[in-house]
Amino acid sequence: MGVDNANLAALVGSRICHDLISPVGAINNGLELLGMAGSMSGPELELISDSVANANARIRFFRIAFGSAGDQQTPRAEVVSVLEDVSKGGRIQYQWSPLEGCTRSEARLALLSALCLESALPYGGTVKIFCADGKWTVVGEGRKVTVDDELWARVSGGSSNAEITPALVQFALLPEAAKEAGRTVRLELNLENISMQF
Repeated sequence: MGVDNANLAALVGSRICHDLISPVGAINNGLELLGMAGSMSGPELELISDSVANANARIRFFRIAFGSAGDQQTPRAEVVSVLEDVSKGGRIQYQWSPLEGCTRSEARLALLSALCLESALPYGGTVKIFCADGKWTVVGEGRKVTVDDELWARVSGGSSNAEITPALVQFALLPEAAKEAGRTVRLELNLENISMQF
């Protein structure tokens, strides 16, 4: 694999997630031990425990979305577990419908698409991910769908002058990841949902 800017970003993402997952897991294990010993209880422990669980889920999500991809298989159980954990207590609920595993590249495209859809659902909602005959559809549904046309023009490979901030980096990475996978992202938008196909 050559190290162009997109691949370098993916390698950095993989390295950060890999290095963070162990200490976060260790903190979680320590909290469990404190809970079993009865030496600490109450809302403080619950708050720390919830925060660690959320950090762990987000790191696992980001590892797939922003990390290095390839043709190796990603088991269905792994993606479902990540999405269930990210959904707990969050404003976005994720549903993964494919019954089989998929390539890391496909999982990455699906989660980058999901992150784009998150930004279009300011009041929360549901992101559903489907795959039939190798064609993927990611649908975002919510009480309100808000789309910045200039920003979303990037997703399907159009030109755009929208500024990419750290919170919106998925809009820059998705078209690059799709091109690398030989896919084209298409959008459909109405008042109640927005869908992406690749």
